[in-house]
Amino acid sequence: MKIRIMNVNDYENVYQLWGNTPGMGMRSIDDSKDGITKYLNRNPNTCLVAEAENKIIGVILSGHDGRRGYIYHAAVEDTARKQGIGTALVDAALEALKKEGINKVALVAFCTNELGNLFWEAHSFEARTDLVYRNKSLNDNNI
Repeated sequence: MKIRIMNVNDYENVYQLWGNTPGMGMRSIDDSKDGITKYLNRNPNTCLVAEAENKIIGVILSGHDGRRGYIYHAAVEDTARKQGIGTALVDAALEALKKEGINKVALVAFCTNELGNLFWEAHSFEARTDLVYRNKSLNDNNI
């Protein structure tokens, strides 16, 4: 298994992996090829894929706004789980964010994503009970 920087040519394989991952929330515009291309261009060194035998078996999108790092859409193929691939992707993403001067990382996991929440807790990502996450869609077509 090797970890490398994600590029736009990986999109179809990565999107299929996300689509086959329970608990993954996808948006029609943000997670389109154009949306992911924009994210990769904004974060060229922090989005990664794991490959084995020329097949993408894991992915993590991470980026930052100059102050705080964010992780989105981390997934490992079901048949490749429990082999350290998710941990390796998280470690590589955190190292990439550190190299860019980022000192704190946040992520959002759905409350119903039990497997995902167990993974993040095992990697020392703490649940925040002192805040309320809020968002507002600026595009009604981004469903």
